[in-house]
Amino acid sequence: MSHDEYILLVEDDSGLRELLQEELEAEGYRVTACADAETALDALQSHPPDLLISDLRLPGANGLSLLPAIEELTPRPAVLIITAFGSVQEAVESLKAGADDFLTKPLEMDHFLLNVTRLMENRRLRSEVQRYRSLLAVEQFHGIIGHSPAMQQLFHQIRQIAGAEGPVLIQGESGTGKELVARALHEQSPRKGKPYLVVNCGGIPGELMESEFFGHAAGAFTGARNQRAGLFQQAAGGTLVLDELGEMPLALQAKLLRALQDGRVRPVGSDHEIQVDVRVIGATNRNLTEAVADGSFREDLYYRLETFGLQIPPLRARGDDVQRLAEFFLARFNARQDRGIQGFSDDALAVLANYSFPGNVRELQNAVERAATFCDSPLIEPRHLPERIREHTKGDDEQAGISMASTPIPAGDSPAGMPDLETVQRQYIHQVLKATNGNKRRAADILGITRRTLYRWLE
Repeated sequence: MSHDEYILLVEDDSGLRELLQEELEAEGYRVTACADAETALDALQSHPPDLLISDLRLPGANGLSLLPAIEELTPRPAVLIITAFGSVQEAVESLKAGADDFLTKPLEMDHFLLNVTRLMENRRLRSEVQRYRSLLAVEQFHGIIGHSPAMQQLFHQIRQIAGAEGPVLIQGESGTGKELVARALHEQSPRKGKPYLVVNCGGIPGELMESEFFGHAAGAFTGARNQRAGLFQQAAGGTLVLDELGEMPLALQAKLLRALQDGRVRPVGSDHEIQVDVRVIGATNRNLTEAVADGSFREDLYYRLETFGLQIPPLRARGDDVQRLAEFFLARFNARQDRGIQGFSDDALAVLANYSFPGNVRELQNAVERAATFCDSPLIEPRHLPERIREHTKGDDEQAGISMASTPIPAGDSPAGMPDLETVQRQYIHQVLKATNGNKRRAADILGITRRTLYRWLE
């Protein structure tokens, strides 16, 4: 058995002190042994232990005199008091003074070691719970973790525009947390407590979109037996989030623009408009300015939404947030799976800090969960992290960019001898697919597009 925990043993009986030290070291603990309280105080200050085991009666002072120094240490060590003069009164005094347990001599060794194991496990669990609660209490803004300047600026913008009534456009790469930002806007706004609906525009068949958004009258089309309220009516008084907004067909974009401008919708098959009070939040990982330029997104709708625009920074631009997020995900994993992983080694943190995370926060969360699942040591080491993270770094990305820029690309039909944009795009897509072994979900994440868009490009 192997432990990485450190024990400070204080016992004036030299024979018992040596025996206990040998038994504890045989169990894999690191042990420092002292004969008196004065020496023990020096040891506490120079190297705080995970567990203090002290005799109650010591030369010059008793073991309880060490407890005030113990309370000043963070994290606090566990304390086990032992004495040959055991009594109920002494046990009560020890526990009131802050001891975690009390044993009387003569010690039964198996019982002693069992108590040591239990105290160590309790301390690890207590430390993990405290760390988890600290992360939950301090580092979250409506469920979003971020202390970097870029994220603090984002939080400031959310607070500023949450109380406004106009639509909001949230843009950011896949996995950056656009829906969390949308939820934060709703929770910060006067609409908090009212309906909050999220619809994936890329997941609704085009022929059903209008009915899904605006509802339909009975008999409006085959199968429409009853009148049905659309999402705008269902979200009345609250917030409607249009995820993957860039996938919305142009015909529906025109009707969405009218709903935003007039506050009215017309159900399919109805002759009457309905007044609606809904705040619309659009979210997309597409570059809508490029979509406007290529004609796949309406310019007037873009400018109506962009009045209150939020850009979520990618994880690679958030500095130390990578470590904070990794520790948060590990603490949550420990709590859910009843594990006691203590954290990340310095080497593992360096690997994470040097990776570009094209899948952003979602990719980091998955990587931490995988590493924790396979972790067989007190700390997560680089070997526990996914291979792509160990072997691929930000420097590799930069070098790849240089390589692509310097490698001649066969010209298409361009009279200038340079490839046209469509050719470059097609070649890059196939290069990403090759790098991901044909995994279209992974390729779409790297490209910053939806799988539906990827399939359309491939066609």
